[in-house]
Amino acid sequence: QVHLVESGGGLVQAGGSLRLSCAASGRTFSIFSNYVMGWFRQAPGKEREFVAGIRASAGSTYYADSVKGRFTISRDNAKNTVYLQMNSLKPEDTAVYYCAAKYGISRYVPTKTEEYDYWGQGTQVTVSS
Repeated sequence: QVHLVESGGGLVQAGGSLRLSCAASGRTFSIFSNYVMGWFRQAPGKEREFVAGIRASAGSTYYADSVKGRFTISRDNAKNTVYLQMNSLKPEDTAVYYCAAKYGISRYVPTKTEEYDYWGQGTQVTVSS
């Protein structure tokens, strides 16, 4: 079993910044660098949507158009942690943010929820106008 724990959410004014973290652990947890990591979000009444992802090699990233240029995903394989730096936040960024992990080498960053194997419980991000 792999456990993902998100942190760093909170309330921020529009234009502000937050940095989310997701720490991975677990009894059957393999080498963190073997996992593609992703961030998703879900606003009330909406489906969970892809935000950003980073390949296992950390060499390539992929972003949803809605956050491109404002959010940055990164990973520290030595700390088993993935981050999401969110700048220039907008009220429409308000959602519960989830960390997800997909085991295995991938030539691309998966963007669909069903492509990921493990999920965190989420952290609330609220952006006030």
